[in-house]
Amino acid sequence: MRKLLPVILLLSSISSSAQLSCYVDNQNQVMVWDKGMIRKIDFLAPTNMKIGRTAIPYLDNSRSFKIYANHRVTPVNIGFTNAYFATDNLVVFLNQKSLNVFDNGTIKNLAPVCDQYFVGDSVVFFLDSYKGAYKAYYRGKIINLEGYFSDSSLATIKVTDNIITYNNFANQFRIFYNGELLSQEDYPVSGFEAGRNTVAYVDIDRKFKVFHSGKTFMLDDFPPKTYKVGDNVVAYVTADGYFKVFYDDSARSLGYMSGNYQVVDNIVAFKDQSNYLKVFYKGEVYTIDNYYPTNMVIQYNSLAYVNYGNTLRLFSEGETYDVTNAEMTNWSLNYDVIQYQLGQNMFRIFYKGQEY
Repeated sequence: MRKLLPVILLLSSISSSAQLSCYVDNQNQVMVWDKGMIRKIDFLAPTNMKIGRTAIPYLDNSRSFKIYANHRVTPVNIGFTNAYFATDNLVVFLNQKSLNVFDNGTIKNLAPVCDQYFVGDSVVFFLDSYKGAYKAYYRGKIINLEGYFSDSSLATIKVTDNIITYNNFANQFRIFYNGELLSQEDYPVSGFEAGRNTVAYVDIDRKFKVFHSGKTFMLDDFPPKTYKVGDNVVAYVTADGYFKVFYDDSARSLGYMSGNYQVVDNIVAFKDQSNYLKVFYKGEVYTIDNYYPTNMVIQYNSLAYVNYGNTLRLFSEGETYDVTNAEMTNWSLNYDVIQYQLGQNMFRIFYKGQEY
């Protein structure tokens, strides 16, 4: 079974202000932080749980499948769910071979029998095995895409955020975007990466192109050494070694570099020529530290790491915070929410400069 789990995370039909975090307290109760409010949603620790941006699906202590969303818990079924995924907008779950989606409070069956599926933040690409057709679910609708894929075509399908990209069985490059299947290229492309509203690829003539929000841009006559795609952003190292970022329909050079960079969601983190950690975020460059950390967590609008001074540092939405220098049991970043634990039973939430 082929599944592409989302790293990358954005909203469409649900308010973009939604933020969630969750922990199990010292009494084994399941506590949810929901935009500043703490709510108890279960009395026993779950057997498994995943945190999305707008929903928290979990298997409770008896393996009943439940979803917390819109300030309440919805019981879905008792013991039938064998796989599930949480994204920005959706919860996708499999009951035996029946594929289903929870979208803004509504549960919809996508296929009674499904053997292949790919999950993005607001789109699902799947094989309806009963009807023998590949389809997409997007914004409440099921759309027919292709009747057949070769094994090589299936191996190159990419589903991220709100886009599906692939070379089809006829070796034509296609992009599913905003509910429509676009005939992007009449020939196969040798490589491609996708993010929100954005696809970067090298075409049959070895030219480097970017599809962004319905428009196609030719960035270079030569393939880049490397390239990575996030949400509305593409970072790449040109054939002659220059680091560039495509954002807001234009490419900007950030100097010469060896290629040490990461792109996740809205964040481009990179090491400059002085080995400093810098971030390109929505058109601006920020200096975060005077070294490049080996262990960073990046999600959505945020980057977090523990620096040499044992301080948990967070860059989020253009601001840098030193969250705590206390000895932590563990910490995690869920979208733009930092959760950390002190000792055995003290939990803290940090969001937008405020601690809870």
